[in-house]
Amino acid sequence: MALTPRLDLRQSQSLVMTPQLQQAIKLLQLSNIELSAFVDSELEQNPLLERDDGQGTAATSEDIPVADAAQEIGDAPLVDSLPGQNEEAPLDLDYENTFTNGGLDEGGDGLTDWGNRGGRHDFGDEDGFEDNLTRELSLRDHLQSQLNLDITAPADRLIARYLIEMLDEAGYLSGDLEQLAQTLGCSLQTVEAVLTRLQRFDPAGLFARSLSECLALQLRDRDRLDPCMQALLQNLDLLARRDLPQLMKICGCDAEDLAEMIAEIRSLNPKPAMAFDHSSAPPVTPDVLMRPAPGGGWLVELNNDTLPKVLVNTRYYAKITSASRSKDEKSYLTERFQSANWLVKSLHQRATTILKVASEIVRQQDQFFHKGIQHLKPLVLKDIALEISMHESTVSRVTANKFIATPRGIFELKYFFTQAIGSNDGGESHSAEAVRHRIKTLIDQEAPTDILSDDKIVEILKADGVDIARRTVAKYREGMHIPSSVQRRRDKMLSS
Repeated sequence: MALTPRLDLRQSQSLVMTPQLQQAIKLLQLSNIELSAFVDSELEQNPLLERDDGQGTAATSEDIPVADAAQEIGDAPLVDSLPGQNEEAPLDLDYENTFTNGGLDEGGDGLTDWGNRGGRHDFGDEDGFEDNLTRELSLRDHLQSQLNLDITAPADRLIARYLIEMLDEAGYLSGDLEQLAQTLGCSLQTVEAVLTRLQRFDPAGLFARSLSECLALQLRDRDRLDPCMQALLQNLDLLARRDLPQLMKICGCDAEDLAEMIAEIRSLNPKPAMAFDHSSAPPVTPDVLMRPAPGGGWLVELNNDTLPKVLVNTRYYAKITSASRSKDEKSYLTERFQSANWLVKSLHQRATTILKVASEIVRQQDQFFHKGIQHLKPLVLKDIALEISMHESTVSRVTANKFIATPRGIFELKYFFTQAIGSNDGGESHSAEAVRHRIKTLIDQEAPTDILSDDKIVEILKADGVDIARRTVAKYREGMHIPSSVQRRRDKMLSS
């Protein structure tokens, strides 16, 4: 066969990632606070953009009242007050492998790179001096790093986050555990079990509810909490009054031993959290608000207080366009006008997408909001994507760094996604967190003379319709730091 040059005409389709489309996709990942910072930078750069002051003097046909976004979920039909929801093509394609190295400009360091830099707020082209400064580790960051490694169960992690937020500057736990259990819809024993695990975190002495408990936690960490020391800690008031004879009688020790114990107590830190940076951390601001609807069900809406609203000033655009004379001036004004219109449309599309995803999550996890954390439904990104006819990557972007305020507290949207465990009777799947809670309940209720092995737990769960393997039970048990049946039998025999 002879090789000869020739010309062929072929037709094909390809995805072109314009800077505007990249911008719209990136806006999905920003929280309302981060979005406000980005909009502020756009207002500084684009003279045709104005912040909406509620009077609407510069409103155009392109302006979208995104602040009125709301959906009602329940027996009533779905209500959406956002107009033109289907007018724009959804950003529901997987663009993970199509991003270029460049940003919105030729410099290649604009908004495209922003998400990979740990949340910059300046949107500039050069790293600022502050980015290279060493930041002191805060107490909550220190505890969060330990939480990520030590606690894997989603429900326990939620409880642990609440307990971390209840710490005061000295490291003591402030707040009522019973009220926390009622808020989360779980038992007080579950909250106390999580608290016990948090009390083993570094530094020792955190999450104590009294001075004696704080000192006891530090002594336990040093393996020095014997019965004599416990008796001394229970009578710190006598130590404060220097009633040493009475202390020796209560502790059952002589003066030399008592002096050594007092010296050891003095070496402890009564305020273990004071060594950390106590700069005030910004409070979590929810992006989505949820409340009970008057006729039943739930009402889901965007947070108007943090949602930025901008308008395109068409009057100013018409005025300066008529006055411009050079081609460069007209080209610049046209580009700024198109960029302003695109930003307004992108903000509207972002609002509708977040509202759709959040509303479907609330619909799927309705039992959790009514009955508590034990009824957390197994859920993955694909379940939400199929219901709202979007791509999984879009749902992933929407749930990143977004928080929803519910009657049970403020949660990140991604926390409602848990793994599913199949049912052996053909029924609905079970949430992995619900199975963990069931395993822990069975072990907590076992008698000292009837310790449940992993195989026995598998039989009980299968009788309840949960199709689970023995190795999965062992993995969940070890993840909750519950010892084996042999070790539990020994511990309960010694305690009895």
